[in-house]
Amino acid sequence: MRFPSPGHARNTAALRAQLEQLGAGFDLADDVPAGSALGTPLAAFGRTLGNRFCIHPMEGWDGTPEGAPSELTLRRWRRFGGSGAALLWGGEAFAVTRDGRANPNQLCLGQDSERHLVALRTEVQAGAREAGVADPVLGLQLTHSGRFCRPDGPFAPRIAHHHPALAAKYRLAPDQPLLSDGELEAIGEAMLASAKVAHRAGFAFVDVKCCHGYLLHELLAAHTRPGPYGGSLANRMRLFERIVAGIRRDCPGLQIGVRLSAADTAPYERDPETGVGRLMAMPHGWRQFHFGIAADDPTRFDLAEPLAFVQRAQQLGIAAINVTLGSPYWNPHLQRPAAYPPSDGYQPPFDPLLMVGQHLAVTRALKQACPALAFVGTGYTYLQEWLPHVALRQVERGFVDLIGLGRMVLAYPDLPRDVLQGHGLQRKRICRTFSDCTTAPRNGMVSGCFPLDPFYKDRPEAERVKQLTKDLRT
Repeated sequence: MRFPSPGHARNTAALRAQLEQLGAGFDLADDVPAGSALGTPLAAFGRTLGNRFCIHPMEGWDGTPEGAPSELTLRRWRRFGGSGAALLWGGEAFAVTRDGRANPNQLCLGQDSERHLVALRTEVQAGAREAGVADPVLGLQLTHSGRFCRPDGPFAPRIAHHHPALAAKYRLAPDQPLLSDGELEAIGEAMLASAKVAHRAGFAFVDVKCCHGYLLHELLAAHTRPGPYGGSLANRMRLFERIVAGIRRDCPGLQIGVRLSAADTAPYERDPETGVGRLMAMPHGWRQFHFGIAADDPTRFDLAEPLAFVQRAQQLGIAAINVTLGSPYWNPHLQRPAAYPPSDGYQPPFDPLLMVGQHLAVTRALKQACPALAFVGTGYTYLQEWLPHVALRQVERGFVDLIGLGRMVLAYPDLPRDVLQGHGLQRKRICRTFSDCTTAPRNGMVSGCFPLDPFYKDRPEAERVKQLTKDLRT
């Protein structure tokens, strides 16, 4: 670890002093009692959510080659159902075409998808019944992986525009063919077909995913693309708006959310001498390859276009925005603040608490610009013991509506329930951001919490993950 972990802070005063010294830009509540603002209702997705916790979508790399859920997938969704969180944002990403999958075992649209989605919804409801909590409002995240397609294992990119640094990083030919306008429109139709299946399967909403470098996020950065899907922001949003209009037309009553990478930096790479992340060499004009990045500094944000996107989304009747930053492929220290990198990553170049602060600040800025729209925040897991304290302060002050949890609930799915009931956190179950849940799939294995979940500790992959992690840290 290059930076002091928040889990080492003895009390809220000690963490507050650490945050002030860093200039992290956020504070925390001293106590999180039962009955706090984290348990207040919220109107969203045409429903009343019973509390302010949301579970993010996370791919397990554990579906079948045909794109159906496995027993591991069903187990994960059941645990999410019993978490106590009022909102389940998709469980995991659901690819709308087979060749649009990010891994060979990602859930995807197929002949039996409606039956499979009903099975997943049933597991969520069973988990809620077992835990004695209300069924969460359930959505499905719709995705096409674009530049990061790996339907059969190796990269098989389908790109929307040329990005010289990413082409170098992933060894793409400079003249890699772009998806044609017609191919983009066909992917839009597959998004609509998937939304129809989710609607029939009883899901409350779909997420038209615009984050983390996947296709619709890449299109938001397609400044250099010619034609109707590149150039102006209106053009770069055209396919997104086309998909939303189709869902409105063909799926009456189905709500729509958007997980949005609202700001970005230029790509990072691992320094071979120090192991620390450093900016990749980029020609001037990095802004033309990214969305929400400053023109004068590749490490700073410019929220003008993200704010315009959110305002337009509100006009389109989008129910909620789930805010994230960057991409796990080119700036994971920003996208997923962690003490330890995965096997393909790098040591964080900045204190991860500063990256948490950036997540909170961007969400706050978007919320203040569109106060009537519901926002889900990201970046909380790295806070460890102090997650509920920071979350409460953000909700109390109106900076965010819902607290999104990802890696934390792989290790500790019932954290929301413990917080809402005023119980202390179970320290031995708290995610310490070891990144094993990412190292495993980066090396072709299923994802799970190998250090803390006894179920995954006993799996055959556990020893291999442990060795990979040891090799990375020596």
